[in-house]
Amino acid sequence: MRPILAAAALSAATLPTMSASGASAASAVSPAATPASVAAPAASAASVGAMPRLRLDARRATLPNGLRVVLSVDHTSPTIAVDVMYDVGSRSEQNGHSGFAHLFEHMMFQGSGNVARGEHMALVTSHGGTLNANTSADRTNYFDLLPESELPLALWLEADRMKSLDVSQSNLDNQRQVVEEEFRMRILNAPYVPAELRLEELVFQGYWPYEHPTIGSMKDLDAATLEWVRAFHSAYYAPNEAVLAISGDFDPDVAMDRVRAYFGDAKANPNLPPYEPGPMSEQTAPRQDVVTDSHARFPAVSYGWAIPPSRTPDHYALEIAASILADGDSSRLHSELVHDRAIAIDVDADTEDHRGPDLFEIEAKVSGKGTVAEVDKAIGAAVAALAKTPPTPTEMDKVRRRIASHFVTGLESNHARAERLAEFELYWGDAALLNDELDRYLAVTSEDVSKAVAKYLTAGRRSRVEVKPTVDTEPANAPKTKGAKS
Repeated sequence: MRPILAAAALSAATLPTMSASGASAASAVSPAATPASVAAPAASAASVGAMPRLRLDARRATLPNGLRVVLSVDHTSPTIAVDVMYDVGSRSEQNGHSGFAHLFEHMMFQGSGNVARGEHMALVTSHGGTLNANTSADRTNYFDLLPESELPLALWLEADRMKSLDVSQSNLDNQRQVVEEEFRMRILNAPYVPAELRLEELVFQGYWPYEHPTIGSMKDLDAATLEWVRAFHSAYYAPNEAVLAISGDFDPDVAMDRVRAYFGDAKANPNLPPYEPGPMSEQTAPRQDVVTDSHARFPAVSYGWAIPPSRTPDHYALEIAASILADGDSSRLHSELVHDRAIAIDVDADTEDHRGPDLFEIEAKVSGKGTVAEVDKAIGAAVAALAKTPPTPTEMDKVRRRIASHFVTGLESNHARAERLAEFELYWGDAALLNDELDRYLAVTSEDVSKAVAKYLTAGRRSRVEVKPTVDTEPANAPKTKGAKS
């Protein structure tokens, strides 16, 4: 479960929106129509009736070339965040061409038409800012954080690499080596990571978009030709495949003028590749594996189940279930396994929050006082109990309050606001839908939680990976092609 995000600079007042042309309108933000499965609910618990209903400033526009723009003004601090999110992640890759989205996370810093290699970073840092990028299965994200006076610089830099990235053989060779070193450090030599990736392989077995790791296969990267890499870049790194979000202290009309000036001549891709993965096959029998890990200090066990996509009613309920089971010292599994019996060092439950089919995971590291069998039995019993009996009112109240707290604090920074607004615009078609997220969590009932657990977290749909520590230099049962989210 990703932290439930909200904003510090919010207003309950009616906020102006931006029309498609960028002109200010006097109407309130009007989210686009959404599927009935994610229709905004009414809060159902009296205990959360007094919780704040906060509204993000989310002004939206679209340039003629298809670039979607989201503006969120906040004059609290004289800083800005510029976030460019491309609708490309490892789910977009073809089998045999894995790792390309993550490769471009690195390639995008290697120079463009008017910016030499390394100069993007140098310009941002020399003007008092920071920058970075990250890749997931569902998108690639680039951001610049700067004083408000440097908004034109950030926009110009992002526009230049959108329009004229240097996709050359030398940059490909150089960044391929960088990624392979990252693979060695963050995957092969990182404790428990190979097991996490093996669990994803088992849960999404046969479903390529999420079955393979974001970092890709080093065999695929070694075989990648410049022609393949350029074709991938041409297909996905276009304005009509991107969202530009700006958050912070700026004038929205001036910002839109800058956006049009810098991004307006970026060429749209008239033939965007369709994303048609097909349905994921239903798992009908348990799957399991054992991964030996020379870097692990303690035995561990992980369980995974395929669950519905993010922002569906059952997904919200299962996120609540993860919190009931393992969020905080008073959660069920932590209380029993770590505090009372001391048979586990730590325990966690989480969801990946994919746009498509998602993953519910429980993982525990076994202490010297316990055994894998004992932890297996305890976790199985806890899941079964939650499926049979709804959480107590006290548990639901605690989880709702923790979610509300995370919601209020989670978007205190310009960066967090820009990223989440861009994500909602890209994934769900309207950044302003973020305003409804807290209500959706608070509307989940204890019966919803129990029903979702009973439906999805069953023994026949479960995948299990056990980690066995070893002194061997190479994991004997390591996954075939491993990688991780950047």
